Amino acid sequence: MLQGLLPSDVEEDELQRRVLLGRHGEVRMLFFVGKDIFRWIEQCQEVAERNEELRSQNIGPQSFAALLVDSPPKCVSEKLERWGVSDQRTIFSRAIGLRSAFEEPPPLELLSTAFLTNYYRYSDKLYACYQQLVPSAAITSENFQFELYGSEEYSQKLEAEFEQEDQD
Repeated sequence: MLQGLLPSDVEEDELQRRVLLGRHGEVRMLFFVGKDIFRWIEQCQEVAERNEELRSQNIGPQSFAALLVDSPPKCVSEKLERWGVSDQRTIFSRAIGLRSAFEEPPPLELLSTAFLTNYYRYSDKLYACYQQLVPSAAITSENFQFELYGSEEYSQKLEAEFEQEDQD
């Protein structure tokens, strides 16, 4: 409609406002995905720091970010595909990029039209910058296996484990 390809009875300014609101929603969603990823990275980092062999290999947060973005275990990629995530690399890298720049989801008023219109370019560059902040060892899913759970799925897994402990 903004490009005149479809008829519209809505003013161009209103259409542009709707697009920007939609983009802001996307930025917020990616921010929260990034927040979850950073929490996971911190947990991975804690485990690596407790292991003397891993600690000596210069494995850092950027190592785990690259693992998730570039070479997740096959089971993770397959599960994401079943969930309908077709481009996990882009989603995860942009989420990490946005979360590396913002502590809280940025309010609409704080973001320029240029940023919202092109947030994907900014977040791609932010991810690249994050990855270059500190030299870190490259790791692969061959050496670092992990699984991905949805909230309900994880709750069911914990419940089953608690039930098993009670039976033991």
